[in-house]
Amino acid sequence: MNESPRKVRVQCEINGKAYTLEAYPMTRLLDALREHAGLTGTKEGCGEGECGACSIEMDGALVNSCLIPLAQVEGAQIRTIEGVANAAQLSFVQQAFLANGGAQCGICTPGMILAAVNLLSRNPEPSESEIREGLAGNLCRCTGYTKIFASVVDACRLARQ
Repeated sequence: MNESPRKVRVQCEINGKAYTLEAYPMTRLLDALREHAGLTGTKEGCGEGECGACSIEMDGALVNSCLIPLAQVEGAQIRTIEGVANAAQLSFVQQAFLANGGAQCGICTPGMILAAVNLLSRNPEPSESEIREGLAGNLCRCTGYTKIFASVVDACRLARQ
């Protein structure tokens, strides 16, 4: 007999708020964030974990939300691009991306910003090679990365002020 999978209820914290998400166990976290939590800032690029457009923080680690099944999210602390700004004030990373032209079409930008935030939380003064390594999992089709790297360098400066 062929039984269809049952939906699961998963409790987690997203951007500091408690959420209960109900969907099939293998629903991608990316889809649950966008469709069930209404957090559409996280973008889908390739859907295969190769481009980093869907990057989020989960329990402090930078992950591709397109590769995480909802069943693995129980009790997790998640931060999406919507959780980077503080109320009406953009974070220093977001301010730097705007000031330096690091944001182009917007598909990779949320993932790039989360990658930069994650990098700077671990290493507040990264070298150029550490910035390149920290953002290596995020691809951009619009820029030559120069403005993105300059944005991260400027974010370090803004953080020190």
